[in-house]
Amino acid sequence: MDSLRAVIQPITQNLPAPIKDLGVSIVGETCYKTLLLDVDLTNTECIKLAISKGLGIGIIAASSIVKVPQILKLLSSKSASGISFLSYLLETSAYLISLAYNYRQGFPFSTYGETSLILVQNVVIAVLVLNYSGKTSAAALFVAGLASGAVTLFSKDILDMQTLGYLQAGAGVLGVASKLPQILAVWQEGGTGQLSAFAVS
Repeated sequence: MDSLRAVIQPITQNLPAPIKDLGVSIVGETCYKTLLLDVDLTNTECIKLAISKGLGIGIIAASSIVKVPQILKLLSSKSASGISFLSYLLETSAYLISLAYNYRQGFPFSTYGETSLILVQNVVIAVLVLNYSGKTSAAALFVAGLASGAVTLFSKDILDMQTLGYLQAGAGVLGVASKLPQILAVWQEGGTGQLSAFAVS
């Protein structure tokens, strides 16, 4: 362990300030000092925290591109065949409720950040589906409805936490139910149409 420490410490003790600040913001001052400056890998609490934070950040990073294949497929084909707008509407609503609930509860972004990134990608997909289905005005209405819903869900003056808690309890069911319209669309279409294999998750 001492030989590893001798190799790593000159690097970790001379990190640029922005990288140090990022590390401290992720694992805290104590664990940053323990793990990176002292290179003490015997502190299990700091190791657990670092692994947990790393996994959360990894999930958020992966979710930032999870629906990109579907977006690219829609843009290249300029067709929405085989894709259910209702499915994306329900899933986006579930994500919006979960995002508002987690934010208003004050949970760390690393525990729910993927929700916001997938939500944005779902909005893009839903707008493209409506646009390529010849319903451009419905796309504008969809975005306006989402914005109105977001204001309502995020505002403690409009929606109390207890009601939001009930909505959050139903968001899981809504997310599962969102898959049914897509299954029906694939069945009616007789194939997946423009549905990306990555989008069926």
